[in-house]
Amino acid sequence: MQATQTAHGAAIIVNEQNRQFHLTNGRISYIIKADEQGTLLSLYFGKAVPDREDFGYLIELAHRPTSTCRIDGDLHYSLEHLRQEYPEYGTGDYRTPAIAVCQPNGSDMVDLTYDGYHVSQGKPKLEGLPATYVDNEDDAATLSIDLVDRLIGLSVTLNYTVFADKPAVARSVVIGNNGADALSVERAMSLSLDLPDSDYDMTEFTGAWSRERHPHTQHLHYGTQQIESLRNASGHFANPVAAFARPGASEDHGEVIGLAFEYSGNFDLHAEVDTYDVTRLQLGINERGFAWHLEPGETFQTPEALIAYSDEGYDGMSRAFHRLVLDNIVRGAWKRRERPILINNWEATYFDFDEDKLVDIARTAKQAGVELFVLDDGWFGARNNDTAGLGDWTPNPARLPQGLAGLSKRINDLGLKFGLWFEPEMVNKDSDLYRAHPDWAVHTPGRHMNHGRNEFLLNFANKDVVDNIYGQMSRLLDEANIAYIKWDMNRFVSEGYDVTRGAEHQGEAYHRYILGVYDLLERLLQRFPDLIIEGCASGGGRFDMGMLYYTPQIWCSDDTDAIERLKIQYGTSYFYPLSAMGAHVSVVPNHQANRITPIETRANVAMFGTFGYELDLNTLSEEEFGKVRSQIEFFKRYREIIHTGDFHRLVSPDGNEQAAWMVVSRDRKTAIVGDYRILLTPNSRYMRLHLRGLDENAQYRVSCTGASSIDGAAFTGAELMRIGMVSSDGSYGEMGDSEPLGKASDFSSRLFVLTAE
Repeated sequence: MQATQTAHGAAIIVNEQNRQFHLTNGRISYIIKADEQGTLLSLYFGKAVPDREDFGYLIELAHRPTSTCRIDGDLHYSLEHLRQEYPEYGTGDYRTPAIAVCQPNGSDMVDLTYDGYHVSQGKPKLEGLPATYVDNEDDAATLSIDLVDRLIGLSVTLNYTVFADKPAVARSVVIGNNGADALSVERAMSLSLDLPDSDYDMTEFTGAWSRERHPHTQHLHYGTQQIESLRNASGHFANPVAAFARPGASEDHGEVIGLAFEYSGNFDLHAEVDTYDVTRLQLGINERGFAWHLEPGETFQTPEALIAYSDEGYDGMSRAFHRLVLDNIVRGAWKRRERPILINNWEATYFDFDEDKLVDIARTAKQAGVELFVLDDGWFGARNNDTAGLGDWTPNPARLPQGLAGLSKRINDLGLKFGLWFEPEMVNKDSDLYRAHPDWAVHTPGRHMNHGRNEFLLNFANKDVVDNIYGQMSRLLDEANIAYIKWDMNRFVSEGYDVTRGAEHQGEAYHRYILGVYDLLERLLQRFPDLIIEGCASGGGRFDMGMLYYTPQIWCSDDTDAIERLKIQYGTSYFYPLSAMGAHVSVVPNHQANRITPIETRANVAMFGTFGYELDLNTLSEEEFGKVRSQIEFFKRYREIIHTGDFHRLVSPDGNEQAAWMVVSRDRKTAIVGDYRILLTPNSRYMRLHLRGLDENAQYRVSCTGASSIDGAAFTGAELMRIGMVSSDGSYGEMGDSEPLGKASDFSSRLFVLTAE
């Protein structure tokens, strides 16, 4: 037996004689074994168990009629009924394979057998791709298992990283061609895991523009339950994450397995249940439109997938992913720094602005305590509406006579940082760039080009295109003092084709496009390491772990209505931390939902994110402006706790009169509770909020931004978690409200701050 142990607890225990691998950190165990036939089998994934010399008893064999059997004279050994780590099609397993490779003779059959392993401390980088990392090698250990198909010279290396302090494993795959002929990889999952039963509820996070990432749950059934994207973006419609929970699991108890993809393009996440109740989970690049040409000696690296386990319900799963994002995905100067409170001019002005108008908005915002002014769409080229200008990243002198350098100086002189909107991946036909390089737009030769929002995609699979956009953006970043970029992307791919490559490479076009996006982001961050980039794609259309590697925050949704944002941010929080969620206070009636909500509620929702404003503060009354000042002061006081603490969902906004959530500082000395009344029920029932994550032995003093019967009272953590915090006094008032209790109304809200004494 041989074991590799890191200093902080991540272990990969290898029994070479039994060809058995046990990844563990005291919280989870992932156990894998190569059997006598060389098939790599999945034995266990879940809560940590003690190691033993041989877990082979978990391999269950039985004779099943109609099975295709691998060993002559043996009616028990069939790949159809074995739980495998990286299954292939064509050798007796009729479930969905993890890999398919087309060969010169036309066959896509692959027959992989075990060929060795390697263990290393730390976490290797993935070339050209986002991936988890560790600051110290002792914080993780990585297992690489080699599989081969010697007939065609195919090598497959499965990489597993276990973290010392998180119940999670990162997985990716490298596929190599060591043969004499070219191969075409036509399916390459990043993760495949066979579970021994199907008693799980699958929660997926689906929606559309302005209603992204709503949780939907169903119990697994026979066949395939799938979410996917073919838009070459993770998309508003189905996020590349899912939770698989034991029935009856709640926020704070029960077993939950979570999957997340660190990738921003087409994906396939599915659970396949066979009629023996075995569940196969797979996650990777969608095979539709994908085929990677491998010449002899070349390799293909899949994106990384994450799998986490919790025996503390959905809450425990969320904490695992939140900490992975905060510790192991977000990088750079803003990893540990609080990001500035911003104001964005889009909903204040749209395309109707000049330099003086922008400075006037910024001046008033500074008086309120805002720290960053962001100029949105319309500052460049011939951009007077959304039909022209994209691709020409040169300031419009009619609007900005002193250019960005002049505007940024005026903003900086007010004491604000300056930020700028870009849509680097797009082009309008009415632009100098398109007129000079029409072939740079994504199109299929001879086919009609469809538009989206009057836009066309630039072919980011073409390095010349990426170089051009990098040159334009870096020139502006050199010339003006730009601290922040809002990176937008407002349409999905159609007529997908790469005119710079031959027919055998067309299955690479979608993935190469995403690699081009990552390349541009990486080059900008290397050149301008203090730059904050906020991701955006018509709001939340590309909200994924891959983008968070480059953009530490992402605009959560174009829908800024506070009540809709309760649903959107609630669903987003299952996998993504509050520090990743761009959230702003905007005008009423809301521009997306036409709803009127109090400015207190708009702020009380947006504060549980990266906080900002999307309006002209000059249009507010003196009373409202005072409230904005108070909101900003409150957020500045508590934003570190909000962004780094443990977030807990308390009451879902879906179908309930009330919604609630809370965040607790890591030392458990401070907690902030958001309590929201959605639609008031006359003569309603009594309500209590059962808080979570507190120190049960601590005494917490309660203060409320509105009015509350418990304002100023003190309770033990045990009381607040077990008995609950009374929240049915009907006193959802305004910040600083001195009116009597009983003033609750539709869309009212309040924040409670709990401080340990």
